Amino acid sequence: MGTATMLDRLDQQPPDALLALIKLFDADPREDKIDLGVGVYRTADGGTPVFACIKAAEQKLVSEQDTKAYLGPEGDMGFVHALMPHIFGGEDPSLGGRIDGMQTPGGTGAVRIAVAMAKKAGIKRILMGTPSWPNHAQILADTGVEMVGFNHAAADGSADLAALKDALANAGEGDAVLLHGCCHNPTGVDYTNAQWDEIAAILGASDVLPIIDLAYQGLGLGMEEDAYGTRKVLAAVPEALIAYSCDKNFGLYRDRVGACYVMTASTADTAKAMSNGCALARANWSMPPDHGASAVRMALTDPAMTKQWTDELDSMRARIRQVREKLAASSNAGAVNLAPLGQQQGMFAMLPLSKEQILSLREDHGIYMAGSGRINVAGLTMGNIDKFVNALAAVSS
Repeated sequence: MGTATMLDRLDQQPPDALLALIKLFDADPREDKIDLGVGVYRTADGGTPVFACIKAAEQKLVSEQDTKAYLGPEGDMGFVHALMPHIFGGEDPSLGGRIDGMQTPGGTGAVRIAVAMAKKAGIKRILMGTPSWPNHAQILADTGVEMVGFNHAAADGSADLAALKDALANAGEGDAVLLHGCCHNPTGVDYTNAQWDEIAAILGASDVLPIIDLAYQGLGLGMEEDAYGTRKVLAAVPEALIAYSCDKNFGLYRDRVGACYVMTASTADTAKAMSNGCALARANWSMPPDHGASAVRMALTDPAMTKQWTDELDSMRARIRQVREKLAASSNAGAVNLAPLGQQQGMFAMLPLSKEQILSLREDHGIYMAGSGRINVAGLTMGNIDKFVNALAAVSS
């Protein structure tokens, strides 16, 4: 009988840098330490509480749910459809059946299904602005789709529209473009409405398939405002894929709540595309987790809970804006210019810091951030911004 082994042939993979950063932060005994690495919303006192509307929905779910039986690979379609008016707007968010979707394990699952479906439909390359959320590149590599990068943010802190236009000019059938719908991760640099108008017009005249990752709706300028780019593109093109996350705007991080939507030129094509999405889901995770999506469905189908949710989202957005404005007004951050942060959106921003400066911030000042210079703006409060700004001055002057 043979004794050959196989698993020892696997290469050791590097540890996840963010998870390592969490461990370092937890082990730091300094009481004034600041965590700007983990990508979750934090309140003014540093907590990440469960939304009150979700608590209420969960209590209702406990009392009313009568089974834990499987739902199927498409998940909770009541949840999927309850989200659609908020994402797509209009009197008929489904465009007469041209748009439909399925529940996924978080926004990550939605991106994964969208990319896999695009590949199955014949997409060979995906254009993507860089830097981007690190898992985007990992998903493309794992699914075997070629990534074609282009620069996302210009030197002045605005979006590099010229780079996107150049990438689209050199693309065609068999290509897709992955766009962040709002609150770009990691830069916080979004396209303006006027730029979205241009992008939509270009995509409407091209053969490039749009894939839109809408992971932070409501945390930028507002639910309606943050959907502008997505809706503008969808109005201009015959088909698109949309990955959506509820992890941030409902605070459901560990419950993994997301959705993947498909828009095609006809209801028949949409039904066919969704059958492929379900087949891909069945082979990946079989059925998505139900609890978080059910809570969102309950929150969105009860007017009082929906109002409670939008009020909570408004307060989160206002706090992020307050932090950004105070950072932008700081003039004593050494060589680091914080002014562009006031014009950017969402939870994240990129600071032009060297690895040595980032290490010094951590070791000398107890300030933890990703090695790329990405910070979670929501990790700052009115009470620790001055410490952060002074530390930036100390490492960059």
